[in-house]
Amino acid sequence: MSNVMKIENLNYSHNLVKILNDVNLKVESGKIIGLLGENGAGKTTLMRLITGNAHGTGAIEVSGTFQAKDRKAHVSFTDHLNGFPAGMKIGKIVDFYRTVYDDFDDKRCDDLMKFLNLDKTMKVSALSKGNKEKLIIALTLSRQVELYLLDEPFSGIDSMSRKKIINSIIQWKPEHATILVSDHYVSEIAPILDEIIVIKNETIACQKQTDEIRENKGMSVENFYESLYDEGGNNND
Repeated sequence: MSNVMKIENLNYSHNLVKILNDVNLKVESGKIIGLLGENGAGKTTLMRLITGNAHGTGAIEVSGTFQAKDRKAHVSFTDHLNGFPAGMKIGKIVDFYRTVYDDFDDKRCDDLMKFLNLDKTMKVSALSKGNKEKLIIALTLSRQVELYLLDEPFSGIDSMSRKKIINSIIQWKPEHATILVSDHYVSEIAPILDEIIVIKNETIACQKQTDEIRENKGMSVENFYESLYDEGGNNND
């Protein structure tokens, strides 16, 4: 299986504070991967570096491209809706995405909107926090790319809707695409994960297949993740 992304010797600091240090990572195509770590560990920062919205030192390659401006064509990121006026309707936001992204899939967008019970005539100001998160998910997954970055996508969504979306997310993923999802609900997303990547102490502490965790470690993904902090060290054995 080929790699959709490769990161070498990535470092990033903000206001003289080191956020990520010597990050090295290979991500294969076709997988759903959980990006885990405590609040402030650098998960969002890593995603922003991958998309080119932040800049560090080192090399990031996505689908054979290294330049940030070129990587954007291969990555879809759950960006916020802050740039859109409160009075704008969902349909107009969809029009914007269709204009900006050549890979935007209208049918998939319509299907996602229906699945998530979103009405294109609704204005941003009328959306609950949960519906805003659903809209962001729909817009992100409506693009046809090799790598999807979902940053805490379910944080404002109620429990029932969250489970419904998580359980069905594989149907929205193109076969050879990879989804990298960062989320606090480890136990809920664990069943759909092929692999986990854990950020700890400013770097990659662990990258492991979930089947290996369950079969060889005899642990749930959540318990294994928590054990990394209980043990105070890495666990790549």
